[in-house]
Amino acid sequence: MRINQLINDFIVFTTNEEQELLNSLSNDVRPYQSFTEREQLVLETLNRKSLVAKVFTKNQCWVMKNGEL
Repeated sequence: MRINQLINDFIVFTTNEEQELLNSLSNDVRPYQSFTEREQLVLETLNRKSLVAKVFTKNQCWVMKNGEL
């Protein structure tokens, strides 16, 4: 049995800055390098929280939302 089946309302805490960046992503896939240095730091935090995913291709890293929020 998964934890998500036991807990109906599972909410991951996000700061205002993280939430703002998540909202700006919508459902797009964007290059990691298109973000500012500060946004890249926030994206790393969101990646650790499993709220965004980083996809690596041959020459580039892409960022997208991970699952439903």
